[in-house]
Amino acid sequence: MRRRPAEYRRPVRRRLSQWIWALIGMFLIAGLVLFVFLHNHHEDQVNQPIMGEHAIKRGGFNFTKEILNASSFSRQLAEQMTLAKAYVIIAKEHNNLHLAWELSKKIRSCQLLLSKAAMRGEPITVEEAEPIISSLSYLIFKAQDAHYDIATTMMTMKSHIQALEERTNAATVQSTLFGQLVAEVLPKSLHCLKVKLINDWLKQLPLQNHAEEKRNSPRVVDNNLYHFCIFSDNILATSVVVNSTVCNADHPKQLVFHIVTNGISYGSMQAWFLTNDFKGATVEVQNIEEFSWLNASYAPVIKQIIHQDSRAYYFGADQDMKVEPKLRNPKYLSLLNHLRFYIPEIYPLLEKIVFLDDDVVVQKDLTRLFSLDLHGNVNGAVETCLETFHRYYKYINFSNPIISSKFDPQACGWAFGMNIFDLIAWRKENVTAQYHYWQEQNADQTLWKLGTLPPALLAFYGLTEPLDRRWHVLGLGYDMNIDDRLIDSAAVIHFNGNMKPWLKLAISRYKPLWERYVNQSHPYYQDCVTS
Repeated sequence: MRRRPAEYRRPVRRRLSQWIWALIGMFLIAGLVLFVFLHNHHEDQVNQPIMGEHAIKRGGFNFTKEILNASSFSRQLAEQMTLAKAYVIIAKEHNNLHLAWELSKKIRSCQLLLSKAAMRGEPITVEEAEPIISSLSYLIFKAQDAHYDIATTMMTMKSHIQALEERTNAATVQSTLFGQLVAEVLPKSLHCLKVKLINDWLKQLPLQNHAEEKRNSPRVVDNNLYHFCIFSDNILATSVVVNSTVCNADHPKQLVFHIVTNGISYGSMQAWFLTNDFKGATVEVQNIEEFSWLNASYAPVIKQIIHQDSRAYYFGADQDMKVEPKLRNPKYLSLLNHLRFYIPEIYPLLEKIVFLDDDVVVQKDLTRLFSLDLHGNVNGAVETCLETFHRYYKYINFSNPIISSKFDPQACGWAFGMNIFDLIAWRKENVTAQYHYWQEQNADQTLWKLGTLPPALLAFYGLTEPLDRRWHVLGLGYDMNIDDRLIDSAAVIHFNGNMKPWLKLAISRYKPLWERYVNQSHPYYQDCVTS
């Protein structure tokens, strides 16, 4: 049988499979949501009288329903536009730039018509739609006739979806890294405050004499008083911790605060706490560089901090992007961050002490912590295993036989940031030696990656007394949905996370809880922070 001549053969359109149409539909809906958002944003820019005219003109017209209506011209145009966009990509990849240009031109015409219909609040008429639908149909058929078949379309769309996913993941990592960087950098205002205070410290000899008197005060070793320790180089944050504690204490004159900072911040920290009143509470400031016993021969963490591999891990240019950015936070190389494991050595004459992080705010009287029965345990802390990801196996590598033989992977984690320590029990159990042991075991960073909590979970294993959850509420530095009732009932709220309350990226809902304890009347605060 003879074949019919080619000129009599009617062109047959290739049909797309149902799941490809579903994919196109998803692109359509995403574009629709973006379009409606931009449309609503535009309406907000229009003055009130014009908005009233548009509202009357639109009447009951709903553009969203119109574009989702299978029989409407808006729906047909949107579907053709989505398909045309796919063929633009394929045409460019096949170097058919003329076809890609023609398709792009018609896509812009289609977008303009849809935009006009949305703005005027009326459906697209057949006279408006027919020329664009016809020309787009012709170009799509032309693209199909150029052998851009469905298999090619599928493979192209799949590759572009994968590329978009990779770009999204890279952007997420980059965003996290930038957020981490912002959280670590000292804001200009706080740097200004530090400079002004260090200038006072260096120029005013009476301040230095007063500091020496405070250091030799018998109150700093009196176990009949209530002792708190804070290790930080952030003056304003430390001040908020002290101020919020004394403001909510029944007897603030019975409180003693032990602050340890680094050599750079020592003078400014002294100047701030010597020139501000904290309702009669005693404030002692120490310089970590004066702790001669804290050296590489005693503390394994110091060897790790100065080791070249550790510094490359946190600061090196060739970093593995698969590792979570928070695990590379350089604060974990700060000795101040690890000083919490040496509290008995720093305060050898004290029996009990409350440790407070510099990103907490105290809302209740904490002296009741000192009368709690810890049942012979060293550490009183709030457990965090109400969320499943706060179990031991989430922090520590249980594939290591040393870990798996000694610890329960489902054991409950707890919060570091507001802890009551029985220093007599600490010395008896020799917890610091346990910390040293696990730091040495983790010299190659295979047991854990993240900072101070994992070694604390190991060193205080079986020695931690769970406290009522209301003593310590966490998450104000990253979680925007904490129940107000839980915050109000909390003795301590913790801004753990990158969104610290002294930064611009702080969560605005929680920031007033911190700001109410800032001494905003101080002239240096006025000059540096509010100006």
